[in-house]
Amino acid sequence: MGNEYESFFLPAPVGGRQPWVGDVMPYFEDGVFYIYYLKDGGDSYNHSIFLATSRDLAAFTEYPGPILEATPGGRDFWMGTGSIVKVGEKYYLFYTAHNASPEFPCDEVVRVAEGTSLTSFKKREDWMLMPPAFLGQRIDFRDPQGYYDPASDTIALTVTASHRNTAKVLKFTVSGDLGKTVCDGFIFTNDKERCGDFWNLECTDTFRLGDTCYLTYSAQNDTLWYAMSDGLYGPYGEPRRLDGKLFYSAKHVESPEGAWMVGWARRSADSWGGNLMARKLCRKENGELYLMPVDAALERFRTSAPLVCGENVTVRGGNARAYQPALRVRGSFMIKGTFRFDGRGSFGLAFDADGEPGGARLSIDHAANKIKLTHGRKTVAEVAAPLEPGREYDFSYLQEGTLGLFTVNAAASLTLRVPSAEGLKLSLFARAGTAAFSNLQAMTPSKNDTNP
Repeated sequence: MGNEYESFFLPAPVGGRQPWVGDVMPYFEDGVFYIYYLKDGGDSYNHSIFLATSRDLAAFTEYPGPILEATPGGRDFWMGTGSIVKVGEKYYLFYTAHNASPEFPCDEVVRVAEGTSLTSFKKREDWMLMPPAFLGQRIDFRDPQGYYDPASDTIALTVTASHRNTAKVLKFTVSGDLGKTVCDGFIFTNDKERCGDFWNLECTDTFRLGDTCYLTYSAQNDTLWYAMSDGLYGPYGEPRRLDGKLFYSAKHVESPEGAWMVGWARRSADSWGGNLMARKLCRKENGELYLMPVDAALERFRTSAPLVCGENVTVRGGNARAYQPALRVRGSFMIKGTFRFDGRGSFGLAFDADGEPGGARLSIDHAANKIKLTHGRKTVAEVAAPLEPGREYDFSYLQEGTLGLFTVNAAASLTLRVPSAEGLKLSLFARAGTAAFSNLQAMTPSKNDTNP
């Protein structure tokens, strides 16, 4: 399965079985993205930390063997995500150590490994960050994200936790030599009434883009969120979702070319682990964020593929959906163009591998202001998309294997799992309105073939 994917990386199969990418720890240095991740299955013991590198976040090199392994029966019997921090010539890899055995006073602590390169770390047995007693619980204390300030020689470390049955984010200040740690208190509290009753806000990150500061997190068993502030550690405004349920645990990383969110795409709505997925992180003038495909991923699609429907097509739907076949493909592909919709219903893309369209659908619903992925009658993922009827929007959709990414330029994006692109029939559809698609182009990578 792994060889189906290039931009959406999967580890190589082990013993005929496919391992998966879990929570990620992206880091950039000297032109290279280092994507550390919890590996699920294969040669990974209890989510040990592995590494893939890339220069463009569209092609990846899998580093052989684990960077850091979980310890049978030890404090880090299971490993959880963390972050890389450089202090002088040293690299610290902060990570979560999990063991629910009653022999330990708490299930989770933060540990650290140290190295002088980005590919070799040794666990420090003399350092451990325990959950403060005021949390009043022993289960949730994880996902350390650190940033070093050379002016003060301190590391700002955020940790996600739960307090009085409410998901919160804690901040600590750690000296550069790790000799002193101070708890600075909570910097964010989940709003249960507005956002949902999440028991943990996983994989939090804090960063500045332009004149705005952001906190991002993945609400457990939910989606990727962000909140804005004038300061790095709050107070934060009302959180918003960035994608649907299939894009998870993403953290930000920056390079001279821009900012990115790197996470994993679920195999299904209820699974843990999947493909590595990177997205370009963009901001509007008002500070709001949106995600776009990685440029290098789009640039892979250079070979024109024939469209069944032509470059310009109008689909008129009544009470029932009307379908217009658009493309038949094998392997990876991309379709892009412009759309406009007039009506009270919905329109979008329908995926089918068996001959009849409508099994899986990507629906743009103006009335609900949402983009939805449905399998039959079940909504698998959705994201807010306040698009105006009658207005033209640029869009792109690219797919590798069963994983797809739909983007409306500067407005919204949604991660999809759909039928495999082997013999895939893609149709355009509309219901209760008229969808006009124009300047349509379909492309494949040069190594892939397309069936007209």
